[in-house]
Amino acid sequence: MVKQKTIKNEISLTGVGLHTGKEVTMTFKPAPINNGFTFVRIDLQGQPIIEADANYVVNTQRGTNLEKLGVKIQTPEHVLAALVGCDLDNVIIELNASELPIMDGSSKYFVEAIEKAGIEEQDAKRNVYVVKEVISFTDEATGSEILVMPSDDYQVTTMVDFGTKVLGTQNATLKSISDFKDEISNSRTFSFLHELESLLENGLIKGGDLNNAIVYVDKEISDSTMESLKKAFGKDEISVKPNGVLDNLTLHYPNEAARHKLLDVIGDLSLIGVRIQGKIIANKPGHYVNTQFAKKLAKIIKIEQRNHIPVYDLNQEPLMDIHKIMAVLPHRPPFLLIDRIIEMSSSHVVGLKNVTMNENFFVGHFPDAPVMPGVLIVEAMAQTGGILVLSTVPDPENYLTYFMKIDNVKFKHKVLPGDTLIFKCDLISPIRRGICHMQANAYANGKLVAEAELMAQIAKKQ
Repeated sequence: MVKQKTIKNEISLTGVGLHTGKEVTMTFKPAPINNGFTFVRIDLQGQPIIEADANYVVNTQRGTNLEKLGVKIQTPEHVLAALVGCDLDNVIIELNASELPIMDGSSKYFVEAIEKAGIEEQDAKRNVYVVKEVISFTDEATGSEILVMPSDDYQVTTMVDFGTKVLGTQNATLKSISDFKDEISNSRTFSFLHELESLLENGLIKGGDLNNAIVYVDKEISDSTMESLKKAFGKDEISVKPNGVLDNLTLHYPNEAARHKLLDVIGDLSLIGVRIQGKIIANKPGHYVNTQFAKKLAKIIKIEQRNHIPVYDLNQEPLMDIHKIMAVLPHRPPFLLIDRIIEMSSSHVVGLKNVTMNENFFVGHFPDAPVMPGVLIVEAMAQTGGILVLSTVPDPENYLTYFMKIDNVKFKHKVLPGDTLIFKCDLISPIRRGICHMQANAYANGKLVAEAELMAQIAKKQ
C-alpha cells in the first residue's frame, strides 16, 4: 500500500506573478489526509479556499487559471507540477495575491523549497486510478491530442511542433516521477517573439524578464521592436544567440521546450484530483487540451468510483463481533444496528448488518412490503463510524456519540429482509476533539444502496 504524503514543515517563497507583475508571497503548509492540493487566498476576507480541481478552470490563455465563487488563482501549473514531482498528495498553498510567483519560469525553486521543508508519510492509502483502457481527448481546432494508456507506472511523453525552424520538432519523456527533479523541474517556460510583442502591447507579462522565460526569435527584429524589448526588460542591450534564443540565456537542454510542456502536463493533470497509473502521451499539448482532458478523466474516474463496489470476505473472522461491539457502543437492541466490524484502520471502518424479517421496524414499516427505513440505514452507518471514533479513547464505554451534521444523503436502492448490508466509512478529515467527519456508503447485493456525509462527536457520559 502506497501511503499519502505531505510536507513536514511550512516554508515560504516570494516572487512576482508573470502576467500581473505583482509581488506575491506563497507558503506551503502541511495538510491532513485526503486534503489534496488547496489554495488559500489569505489576502481576501474570510481567506477563501480554492481546490486544485479541473472543474474550476475558467481560462487557459497564457496559463491555467482557476476560479471559485469569484476568487481567482492564476498560473498554478508550475507549483502543482512540483508537488506531484515531489510525490506529495496533500499540501495547503497560502497566497497573498491571485497569481503564483513565476520565479525562473520552471518548477526548480518550488522543488527545492519542498525538499527543504521535508516530506512525511501519512496514515492513509493513496488514491490511485489504474488506467485499464485508452482514454483520449482531441482539440479539433489545433490538432492537439492527449491520451492515457495502461502502464505499470505513471509516465509522460510530450511531442511539440510549432511549425517554426528555430524550435523544430521536439520530444521529451519522463519514465518515472522520481526523475522529475533531475530531468524536468528546471525546464523553463518559453515564448516566441511574435507572441511576446502582442503580450507587451496588451499590457501582459508585467513580471517577465529575460531570466524567467526563454524567447525564441522566429522573425526578424526591427529596430523599433528591439527598442521596445529593451525598455520592457530594462536592458541596455539585447541580442539574439546563434541558436535563435533572445539575449544571453543558455538553454538547459536542447529540448527544453518539450520538457517544459511535459512539466505543464503534469501540473495541469494534477487537477484530476487523484494519482494516475498509466502512460500519458501528449501531442502538441497546451493548457486548454490538458485541462479539457483532465475534466474528462476526472468525470470518468468519478463515475467508476461511484459504481465501484468493494468486496469483502464475509466468512472471515470478524475484527469485532456483537459482544465486542456492545462493549464499545452504548446502543442496545432494538437500536443496535450493526452485527460485526470486519475491517478498521485509523482512517476507515467497515461494518456489517444482516437484515432479517424479525427486525422490529418491519412490523410497522410497510408490513405487506417490508423496506428498511432510510433513516435507520443512516443511523447504522453512523454507528459504524462511531466504532472508529470511539477506538481513539481508552475508555469508550464512558462515552456517547451524537450527530452534528448530515449532508448529501442519497438512497439508491431498497433494502429488504434477507439482505446483508455492508457499511464503509472513510474519514474526510482527521478526528479532532472527538469530532468525526466521514463519507459513509452502504452496500447490498453488489450495489450502492445509500450514501451520506456524516459528522458526529463523542462526549463523556454525565
